[in-house]
Amino acid sequence: MAQVIKEMEDLMNNTLMEELLDWKRRQQIACIGGPLHSGLDQLQNCFTLLAESLFQIRRQLEKLDEFLVKLTYEGDSIPLQRPHLLERVNFLLYSLFQSSLVVEKQPCMPTHPQRPLVLKTLIQFTVKLRLLIKLPELNYQIKVKAAVDKNASTISSRRFVLCGTHVKAMAMDESANGSLSVEFRHLQPKEMKSCTGNKGIEGTQMVTEELHSISFETQVCLYGLTVDLEASSLPVVMISNVSQLPNAWASIIWYNLSTNEPQNLAFFNNPPSLPLSQLLEVLSWQFSSYVGRGLNADQLSMLAEKLTGQQVIYSDYQLSWSKFWEGHTGTVEQCIMGFVSKEKQRVLLKDKMPGTFLLRFSESNLGGITFTWVYRSESGEEIYHSVEPYNKGRLTALPFADILRDYKVIVADNVSENPLKYLYPDIPKDKAFGKHYSSQPNEVLRPTEGGDKGYVPSVFIPVSK
Repeated sequence: MAQVIKEMEDLMNNTLMEELLDWKRRQQIACIGGPLHSGLDQLQNCFTLLAESLFQIRRQLEKLDEFLVKLTYEGDSIPLQRPHLLERVNFLLYSLFQSSLVVEKQPCMPTHPQRPLVLKTLIQFTVKLRLLIKLPELNYQIKVKAAVDKNASTISSRRFVLCGTHVKAMAMDESANGSLSVEFRHLQPKEMKSCTGNKGIEGTQMVTEELHSISFETQVCLYGLTVDLEASSLPVVMISNVSQLPNAWASIIWYNLSTNEPQNLAFFNNPPSLPLSQLLEVLSWQFSSYVGRGLNADQLSMLAEKLTGQQVIYSDYQLSWSKFWEGHTGTVEQCIMGFVSKEKQRVLLKDKMPGTFLLRFSESNLGGITFTWVYRSESGEEIYHSVEPYNKGRLTALPFADILRDYKVIVADNVSENPLKYLYPDIPKDKAFGKHYSSQPNEVLRPTEGGDKGYVPSVFIPVSK
């Protein structure tokens, strides 16, 4: 029996725990756009079988105590070995249970499913936990309590509480595959006011570098064994305005690409540099999540130049956090070609129908988005025009799809017309962007057609001369 217990201990420490750490690392990478992670069901089977085997050995050791009362002999080694073996089995069960509570789905706002680990105050988020030891006796018997920054040090001056249902029971019918799990769907982080009335550091850079933790605790009572369990999410960034989302997401990318530490909340006190090649791979994942394809070699080279300020061999280059933070462009829209040089855009638009346009990131205005269209002069010469890049401030005032719909150019006799007809290569503009329009097309209204107190309703129409 001692040999069996030793083999179980080796299996748990040398194989099972390594597989669990590997799964957690793959989950980190999946959170920032990497390949989908799997393998949790297999881990659950292994954890459950090992727990059942240990409980069986535990029962056999307890039976031995009954036999020893009835039968023993001089020199019998069982009375000496049994307490030690039972202690080892109990220790293995404690360790197994304490490792079995995992965050299956990291905190994520349903409104931004591709940006997990960024939470906005007073906006609901979801998070799911699973107990890898699936025993029928535990169904509906384990109540999990969620909290924020429970064990965190005072790195941040901001303090939060969780509003909503923060205590729930784990159940096998909570998940489609019958795992013993619990999903919190109605939690909201709320910032607490300090006793001095100061809400803390409000600078965007500081806020989006502050890391916080959503923690969970419960207790398992089974067959006379009582074990306290704890688990924590990966570090999250708390924002109070959606405009902070791109920089918060940059922090999430940098953290999870840099380290496999689950709870280094002081990480941005001294963030390490990263190989540029790794970072470009992640940014290509981000682009693919919106467009369905990654960035090609030319686009990666151009992005590397924008991030570093020079032409580099990005396989050998180490990029600092401050440099990346300055150059991070945030959300990538589905129809944007990406990082296309001015020369390349002319090659793409050459021989296309007049009015064909493409969207690209600006070369001169980091983080800006511009569009270029082609038309033909009376002599048949192809002419290309690019609009002044739109930065985040201008895009906040008017949705980009509406800009493309309402954009006008002043031509002869002060007549305005929209030169944008087809999204590259040949997609009618309204077909490509119609579902993204936020309102009906803006038109000039007469005073008698509406308005308040005799005023003519005003509209915002992007125009170029």
